Amino acid sequence: MLKRYSLILIIFFTVIILLLLTVSFIYQTKQGASNELPSFIKQPSLTANKPTNSADNLGQEPLLQLPLSQALERITKKPFGLKISPQNSPVAPEKFSGLHAGVDFEILPSEEDVAVPVLAVCAGPLVYKQLVSGYGGVAIQRCVLDKQTVTALYGHLKLDGIAAKLNTEISAGDQIGILGKGYSSETSGERKHLHLGIHRGATINLRGYVQSTKELEEWVDVMKYLK
Repeated sequence: MLKRYSLILIIFFTVIILLLLTVSFIYQTKQGASNELPSFIKQPSLTANKPTNSADNLGQEPLLQLPLSQALERITKKPFGLKISPQNSPVAPEKFSGLHAGVDFEILPSEEDVAVPVLAVCAGPLVYKQLVSGYGGVAIQRCVLDKQTVTALYGHLKLDGIAAKLNTEISAGDQIGILGKGYSSETSGERKHLHLGIHRGATINLRGYVQSTKELEEWVDVMKYLK
């Protein structure tokens, strides 16, 4: 009888111990699951979605190609939207007034007397090339930017350096021309530099300056699309 009673106690305590171990295991498993996600379910990094440039910040795609080498370093005088007058211009002498409807890219010190190639910033046909007062040689390309038709104006080019014929497709990164000689008819008496203006829509608009912020909305701020 005593042996039977002892056996029952042993079985009883064994069951109790097994139950306690099972409960402990389940508790630890739940705690582990709540503190650590499986490797295939990772929370996004807080830095992974941080904007890397202004174009990304605006939900816009950068242009496929910069128009000149070291392009960002060249924007030193007239960015987009700068209000210009002969009294406050960073360029002297100044003959224009208004809000700058493009971006000016200056030449580097070593480029005054050498040919400086200008590259197409987007893909599309050449729709205009002429000598224009205030610009000298001008090339205009029709492109699609941010799913909208635009015209890209390249000003102060050497006219006979624009090799493509009208309606010829030009790929982004292809040479569209070369900068004209400073203070000559090739630049309409202006310094040697590139004026790049991008106008919304397919209509050709040659203006480099406008007189109101409302008018300026017709142009794209090129700097927001640069890489």
